[in-house]
Parts: sequence; structure tokens; C-alpha cells
Amino acid sequence: MSTPNPNSEEFQFSGDTLLSKIKEIIRQGNIRRVIIKNEEGRVLVDIPLTIGVVGTLLAPQLAAIGAIAALVLKGSIVIEKGAPEDLDL
Repeated sequence: MSTPNPNSEEFQFSGDTLLSKIKEIIRQGNIRRVIIKNEEGRVLVDIPLTIGVVGTLLAPQLAAIGAIAALVLKGSIVIEKGAPEDLDL
């Protein structure tokens, strides 16, 4: 049994807002992975992001996300953030 990742967040979207929401999330930084799911919870796209990703490397993924947005009416975006390494737990 897997435990939920405490460093992840999930957002709901409609097809016309998907691309703008992804761009906003990426601009916030500290994102390790973006997962896009459809209404049924099936993973459509799983994009790992690394520190230092530049726009030219991300352009093909954004084009694919734009195509998905045209086909998917509703779904969710799961983002995994980098683990806070400076916290003592």
C-alpha cells in the first residue's frame, strides 16, 4: 500500500484552462513532476521536471499538453514538489 506524498498537490482543471495552469505551476518553481489525469483518474501525461529546465526543452511537452487540452474536458493536475531538505523532522 502506498502512502500519499506530502509534497504533492492536486488541482482540478477544465480543458480551456489546462495550459495556462501548467505554465503558472512551472513558473512557481521547485516542481519535480507534473502529472495530468483525466476525469476517471487515468494518467494521461507524466512529465518529470529537473532543476534548470529551460523553455526550449519544455516546448515539446507544452505542445503535447495543448493537444490534450483540446481533447479532455475535465481532469486534474498533480504536482510533486521538491522535498524540503533543510527541515529536521
